[in-house]
Amino acid sequence: MRWIGRRESGNVEDRRGSGGGGLAVGGGIGTVVIAIIVYLLGGDPTQITQNTGIDQTASQPVDPANDEAGRFVKVVLADTEDVWTKLFADQGQTYPKPVLVLFRGGTSSGCGMASAASGPFYCPADEKLYIDLSFYDELRERFNAPGDFAMAYVIAHEVGHHIQHQLGLTDQVDRARGRVSREQYNRMSVRLELQADFLAGVWAHHAQKMKNILEQGDIEEAMAAAGAIGDDRIQEQTQGHVNPESFTHGSSAQRVYWFKKGFQTGDMKQGDTFNSREDANLQ
Repeated sequence: MRWIGRRESGNVEDRRGSGGGGLAVGGGIGTVVIAIIVYLLGGDPTQITQNTGIDQTASQPVDPANDEAGRFVKVVLADTEDVWTKLFADQGQTYPKPVLVLFRGGTSSGCGMASAASGPFYCPADEKLYIDLSFYDELRERFNAPGDFAMAYVIAHEVGHHIQHQLGLTDQVDRARGRVSREQYNRMSVRLELQADFLAGVWAHHAQKMKNILEQGDIEEAMAAAGAIGDDRIQEQTQGHVNPESFTHGSSAQRVYWFKKGFQTGDMKQGDTFNSREDANLQ
């Protein structure tokens, strides 16, 4: 991805150097890995980390001169701001830019405690994205999805959840909790996640048109990341079999399909994952 020297977003709250911001998980790296898997399957990773003993530790300050990953995240966020500001303006609307929180170890959020184990997420309560950059090590090393555009896809996916929140789609799904069966709610959760993948693709489409950001292999990196964290891939790795009824994010093939469709069309109107059956055979 071509990013060096381009605008960095000012909507970044860097908590990595704040004292006492880190977390040491008594259960060791195994606990962290398990909690990441729980998160990717749609569960609550804090139930894992809270039960293993978490101690406060001091965070080390971040040297801006050696913070390439932090600068990259700020450029990607700026790109999402530029794209969605234009797309919202085209519809006569104003795009409310989210804040991205960089943290190390753990921090508080409007949705509760955020930890490295929870992975990147969007909190609609405070309209902030939370990212511990160690997740990208997991993406590269554990999930075999390296590359800077794989990182960009993750950010764009979380921004996609911000878009859904602005459009009222997140609230619609939340209101269904408890009113429908668990199986039905899980299916709705899957469709919400797949739509965020689609919106990440829409962003990539317009960012390329506006700024020529892509290098050879970038889209393949994003699709590799989308496929690596599909429910079926994770279930196969962790439990040895696949149970589609318990999916919460979609299969690898579905996630790749919707990201690719968003990238190819760039048309938000084609991302109604809730009513579409075009991916029905991609389980």
